Amino acid sequence: MNTQIANSIAMALNNEVSVNDIQYLLEKPKNLDLGDLAFPCFTLAKKLRKSPTSIASDIKNNLSCDLIQEVQVVGGYVNIFYHQPTITHQVLSQIVKEKNLYGTQQESKGNVVLDFSSPNIAKPFSMGHLRSTVIGNALANITKKNGYQTIRVNHLGDWGTQFGKLIVAYRKWGDQKTIEAAPIEELLKIYVKFHEEAELDDTLNKQARTAFKALEDGDEEALALWQWFRDASLEEFKSIYQLLGINFDSFAGEAYYNDKMPAVVKELEEKGLLVQSDGAYVVEIANMPPCLITKTDGATLYATRDLAAAFYRKQQYDPEKIFYVVGNEQSLHFKQLFKVIEKMGYDWAKDLQHVPFGMILKEGKKMSTRKGKIVLLADVLKEAIATAKRNIEEKNPNLEDKENVAYQVGVGAVIFNDLKNDRLHDIEFSIEHMMNFEGETGPYIQYTYARISSLLEKANEHSYEVSFEALGEQAWPVILLLEQFPKIISNAFELADPSQIAKYALQLARQFNKYYAQNKVLVVDSQRTSRLAFCHCVAVVLKESLALLGIAAPKKM
Repeated sequence: MNTQIANSIAMALNNEVSVNDIQYLLEKPKNLDLGDLAFPCFTLAKKLRKSPTSIASDIKNNLSCDLIQEVQVVGGYVNIFYHQPTITHQVLSQIVKEKNLYGTQQESKGNVVLDFSSPNIAKPFSMGHLRSTVIGNALANITKKNGYQTIRVNHLGDWGTQFGKLIVAYRKWGDQKTIEAAPIEELLKIYVKFHEEAELDDTLNKQARTAFKALEDGDEEALALWQWFRDASLEEFKSIYQLLGINFDSFAGEAYYNDKMPAVVKELEEKGLLVQSDGAYVVEIANMPPCLITKTDGATLYATRDLAAAFYRKQQYDPEKIFYVVGNEQSLHFKQLFKVIEKMGYDWAKDLQHVPFGMILKEGKKMSTRKGKIVLLADVLKEAIATAKRNIEEKNPNLEDKENVAYQVGVGAVIFNDLKNDRLHDIEFSIEHMMNFEGETGPYIQYTYARISSLLEKANEHSYEVSFEALGEQAWPVILLLEQFPKIISNAFELADPSQIAKYALQLARQFNKYYAQNKVLVVDSQRTSRLAFCHCVAVVLKESLALLGIAAPKKM
């Protein structure tokens, strides 16, 4: 639709401005009184050698498009008012025809790798891991909707000095049978104990470094313990992913790249980028601290493994882009990583993108595994499902498939509570806010979808006619939102921000509920099928919005 209008504006300007440039400038006014679409002319003044107001007047006088009812010039803006009957027919007909494919980019655009979730082995899956997991999953869904093939990678934290600490802790305080009975819980206890004891006895840290070096050197006992810790953790993680409905194409963690690091270090050395600094080796970067590649004892670091991982992914998947969905606190690390690859002479460094996000805070502070100050994600999900079940028993005790609906609503509440926030903002953990199913919540959108599904089931109509006159002006704000859905999907990908979809879904549900409060949909008259078509289209887009966020849409609640 915007393409058609952009073409018309280009023709009105004698094709002196490209359609792509016009599409980029088109925007939605904040106030409906200013039109359905606005085109600012300020940036064209230099190119066209005219004032913005003069350019706007030229467009108004020469614009011809059957999608447009009226054009107004306000300052340097062209305010466009749609021809509502034509737009309504086009939008609703397209959704009826395409169903859940509405907004999908049909053209295949190559591979995108998404690195997300990445919990640390032998540590509990806490609320601190929720953000990377659900943002990454939603971004993967959005990426696929935009026409890319996605490769979802869980870059597990299964290597590093924490394993030296854990091995020392196990040898000192661990018990095999106790750990086998409750692996993560018991491993956390001895990990926390290590840090408490290390504050009193610094030699423990030295022992941990020695233990990790032995692990890197292939010590059999150390490797056997590491493998046991990894297998037990992955089993528990997979149960969390199953609850969240999230799948991965690869669980290749940091350890997977151990044999791939020497080639990277060698290439850095051959290209003269490796510099010795206090016994360690670094790559120097302008306007940034140097990137540490190996420590004084020769042990590798995050950067070494991430470099090896980047080269492996480039070779294995030939991606158009790699998204790293990792918290704000790692921003410097990724700036260094991408700059090192660029210094090595690889132009695909520009295709690597860090997708940072704020933390989940508890009482204003970061949750800390080493101090044992964490909230387990599994506990939060179970509580959310139990709360949803209590609500169902209270409000709709005869509902079919109560267990499954409670699961969908509870998990949906937790996911949506995260994704509705701007990605970069910190979020204060509040179980009360997560369990509140009223207002700006996932269950509110799910309930709106279920309400429409119930209407459509009662109507039992299988063919839809579309007429704006039958719907009236109260439907127009909803039609406008439906028309914007493909653009919202595109923006969410470009900004790597699923909150664009979450906020859109809330807006659509709210506007539909306003319409529904003032219009009787099921009244049997000549306009009934148009009203049902309208409801059907809203349901399609709400369900697809939830699906992109990784949330189910139950038909009954």
